[in-house]
Amino acid sequence: MLIFENILLALSGLKSNKMRAFLTMLGIIIGISSVIAIMTVGNSLNTSVTSSMQEMGANNLTVGVKQKSSSEEVTIEGMRFGSGNRRAMTGEDYITEEMLEAFEKEYGSNIEAVSISETVGNGTAEDGNLSANVNITGVNVGYLETNELTLLAGRSLTERDQTEARKVILISDKLVETLFNGNRNNALENTVDININNRYYTYTVVGIYEYEESSVFSSESDDDITTEVYLPLKAAKNQNHSEEGYTQFTIVTTTDTDNNTFIDQVEYFFNVYYARNEDYEISVTSMEDMLESMTDMLSTISIAISIIAGISLLVGGIGVMNIMLVSITERTREIGTRKALGATNGSIRMQFITESIVICLIGGFMGIVSGLLIGTAATSLLGYKANASLGSIIFSVAFSVLIGVFFGYYPANKAAKMNPIEALRYE
Repeated sequence: MLIFENILLALSGLKSNKMRAFLTMLGIIIGISSVIAIMTVGNSLNTSVTSSMQEMGANNLTVGVKQKSSSEEVTIEGMRFGSGNRRAMTGEDYITEEMLEAFEKEYGSNIEAVSISETVGNGTAEDGNLSANVNITGVNVGYLETNELTLLAGRSLTERDQTEARKVILISDKLVETLFNGNRNNALENTVDININNRYYTYTVVGIYEYEESSVFSSESDDDITTEVYLPLKAAKNQNHSEEGYTQFTIVTTTDTDNNTFIDQVEYFFNVYYARNEDYEISVTSMEDMLESMTDMLSTISIAISIIAGISLLVGGIGVMNIMLVSITERTREIGTRKALGATNGSIRMQFITESIVICLIGGFMGIVSGLLIGTAATSLLGYKANASLGSIIFSVAFSVLIGVFFGYYPANKAAKMNPIEALRYE
């Protein structure tokens, strides 16, 4: 019952001094709203990036050729010993078709597909006065299977297209809208001229896929958008005059495969071929590891910025302490009267601590509301779906109470220790 009366007294005091109470709460409001807004934006970004990377394939393993660790040593005098700079890659350093065939034969039960791609470059698809930005990528059949393109018209790239290095392509429906006025029948089996580094290449359209906008980077307008054009991997390598073999490929594992164990098996299998290679070896990374690293990094950044923003809470707490000291000075006679009527030191202390907590809680709730509004507006401007952090809201309420107790205790204790006779004589 005493606590309820203290809350009513606190609310009555705040009501009689509205402007002073609001200015006292302002530091708490700014601090809490900053933390909530930052955590909301961070959570939304984290969720969006995580979703995008999972769509790319959480069970994907990327196998690539990398330089072996240099054994070069540098003495105090600056003298260098060891291998130093590595040589550039030559044909013997690439992953060959024979290696891939042997790998698929050995671990076929653990593999859904082997995805390989090679970038040809950015260019402009042109037809008279019409043009569109494109990115040309050579891909194998496994790449198309794992990326699950939605085919709207025509056919996909076949094994025969791959082995014969045909100059046939898959284009997006966005490109069809730009160059063929949206008429898919006119686009199929028609040729498209693409300007790459001021050189024109002609390809035949055999299929049209549905363009899907990235959920992470979606700020481009329709006029500036760059869509993917896919052609057979061998045709891309011929066009690039690339070495036979590959520097990197992706394995899509089956759902029942333990990727942590399989990574070691893959590295061991391919590094047998590189045992005598002094400069290069095979390294395997998983999308799951990259996802964890990205999530940890974004979370760390959000927490770091929130801690900086939380400093304003300390400023707000000092403001609460200051106003409570002023309030105690103004109410000295009231405190003396209560003590003369039998109020204990504990009840006086509890009265002012409760008042301090009420100020901080009201400021905290106002900060939570404003923080959610700011966070939602910020995520909308960035093009993400707002995802408020329940943990940050609970933390904010708890921290508001803690600030109220911590910064309210000294003024409350000072009031509790007042001499009632001196307090009654105070003018």
